[in-house]
Amino acid sequence: MNQRESAVMTPEGNVAGMDLAIRMARAAFNRALEQGDLAAITPLLAHNVTLVTGTDSALLNGRKAQLLAWKREFSAPAAQRNTYIRKTQSVMASTTEPLAMEYGAWEGVAQAGITAQGAYSAKWRRMGESWVIEAEIFVTL
Repeated sequence: MNQRESAVMTPEGNVAGMDLAIRMARAAFNRALEQGDLAAITPLLAHNVTLVTGTDSALLNGRKAQLLAWKREFSAPAAQRNTYIRKTQSVMASTTEPLAMEYGAWEGVAQAGITAQGAYSAKWRRMGESWVIEAEIFVTL
């Protein structure tokens, strides 16, 4: 553990606990996307969540707007539907607030293979016992 990590105390008590909690929440989000499960996505999003899409920088403000977008995505025929996978590369904890920043790579995958890919960052906030996504920005590369 480096000096910065040893100085950071998260609500779980350590950086490793925060990192693991966010990685587990991301894995749950990925499973929900794969399974088309809106009910599983809902508790992972803050009420005021913001998402900036990767190609056209469309802005989705609020949990309801994001859930409607996912509902449309999930209604596509299986052969045409993309599954979006986020692969966490790093998580950094705030030293002053119950916040963390996640960085990673994403892929859009359909039956034919990868349809789009890029980089993303996500801002997470500790709410009670859970970490929720407050903001995500995607870049198509």
